[in-house]
Amino acid sequence: MINLLIFVVVVLVIIVVVRVVRVMELATELSGEDDSIINRKDNRFNGAMMIIFLVLGVGAMVYFTLDAKKYLLPLSASKHGVIIDKLLDVNWVLLVVVFLVTQFLLFYYAFRYHHRKESKAYFYPINHTLEVVWTIIPTIVLGGMIVYGLNVWNNITKPAPKGAMLIEIYGKQFDWTVRYAGADNILGKSNFRLITDDNPLGVDSTDKASKDDIIAKELHLPVGAKILLKLHSRDVIHSAYLPHFRTQMNCVPGMTTEFFFEPTITTRQMREYTKNDKFDYVLLCNKICGVAHYTMKMNVVAEEPEQFNKWVTGQSLVFPKPAAPAPAPEKATASITKP
Repeated sequence: MINLLIFVVVVLVIIVVVRVVRVMELATELSGEDDSIINRKDNRFNGAMMIIFLVLGVGAMVYFTLDAKKYLLPLSASKHGVIIDKLLDVNWVLLVVVFLVTQFLLFYYAFRYHHRKESKAYFYPINHTLEVVWTIIPTIVLGGMIVYGLNVWNNITKPAPKGAMLIEIYGKQFDWTVRYAGADNILGKSNFRLITDDNPLGVDSTDKASKDDIIAKELHLPVGAKILLKLHSRDVIHSAYLPHFRTQMNCVPGMTTEFFFEPTITTRQMREYTKNDKFDYVLLCNKICGVAHYTMKMNVVAEEPEQFNKWVTGQSLVFPKPAAPAPAPEKATASITKP
């Protein structure tokens, strides 16, 4: 019944609009005016509306931009993330300046130079000086941004230093598994042919380096440590995305990709900064990898090295050591007591 009433109301509104337009056409015909000719009053009105639209549009842009800040990521929790954020800030400043200047000129000229019968447009075919200026200035600005961007790129993709902590991120539809290299800081070899229910990462048990490898379903990171992520995928292309650390790298089947970074802010410190006691870092898949892609995430904890060491010692080895055999029971000696 409600849908029927809505349909009736829509139809009546359309009929009313059509009749009003027809009445306006008849009024124009009776007045003898040619509605195909735009008069000066119309031009002034359109010019004024251009300025109003400019003011309202820029005001709305500023308001919604500031309002959207609450949906943005907080400050970066890694060293390289700071320079990435700075690069983005510089880009946004340039974009906003260019946007405001070009929009102001666009709407102001529409207002200032609206059509007047007594005015004629000035024919201005060429100005070499102006062309040189608007070619050289953007070239210098864009060239500077390219050099700056390449410098940032080289900084964040530089090789990891020797001794960086090795952590494997292993993705498959639709979850993540973490493998730590253990005390020797060497990850044991792995092969997809070795994957079983008991060995989901296909780690080679004959490789001595795998004996102290640790497996976990939660990613813990010690702040201040230099960390080299080794990334693998079992099935399709995934993308290991740590948004708060400004870190992302594809996990490609059949090959190893890697990313080096340094976490700087613990989970506790970030909760204090965001004033959100429920805040947690997260590892996401940033590639649409299947129907349950949205569920592919893992909790990430950044903590002090002492807390990390305490946590990691309590995790399971990839190949748990066999339990020591129970000691044999002592033989009972029978004794006979004389009556």
